[in-house]
Amino acid sequence: MSFETKNIRENISLKGSTKIVVEFFEFALNSILFQRAIYPPEDFKMVKKYGLNVLVTIDDSLKSYLKKLLTQVEVWINAGKISKLILAIMNVETREILERWQFDIQIIDEENKENKGPYKQRTDQEIKNEIQAIIRQITASVTFLPVLEDECTFNILAFTDKDAEVPAEWDDSDPLIIQNPEYVRLRSFSTKNHKVDAIVSYRLGFYDDPKR
Repeated sequence: MSFETKNIRENISLKGSTKIVVEFFEFALNSILFQRAIYPPEDFKMVKKYGLNVLVTIDDSLKSYLKKLLTQVEVWINAGKISKLILAIMNVETREILERWQFDIQIIDEENKENKGPYKQRTDQEIKNEIQAIIRQITASVTFLPVLEDECTFNILAFTDKDAEVPAEWDDSDPLIIQNPEYVRLRSFSTKNHKVDAIVSYRLGFYDDPKR
């Protein structure tokens, strides 16, 4: 096989892996916004994905926002210029960060494969099962996360390399860290080219805070 042919095949593989990761983000972000009641339930419809019934928004402004965001995230992932995607939920009035859903994106390059021994090719079903497990955990989040009693909004952050090209409409932001958080580590999934780890941190005892 020629060097050029190998590069073409690797590029196709990378783009396919990137699409799997971006598609996961689409359904994960929608699920979080629904489960945490950031948008009303009537703004979502049920679709079949990953062998599950998952909810996606029908709100035109939210659909447009997520599509634009994920299109740029796809560019960064393909270029290997993004390490984290974070959805932060905050109190509308106080702007206090109440929850922080963090997704770490790791590139599985040839060097990593060599260091960890022979690489086992992932099947589509194995990837689907791992993503399914994360979506199930997001769906079950209402059972272990504090109830968001006040009106909340959200912000999405992307942690990119310093040399990454960033569109003008993306603003710099602080990392939106929660003070003294509790953590729940979620499952992870991996393709041939990427691994995504997930963790949610949250402010425990916010509604018992006497300062409120």
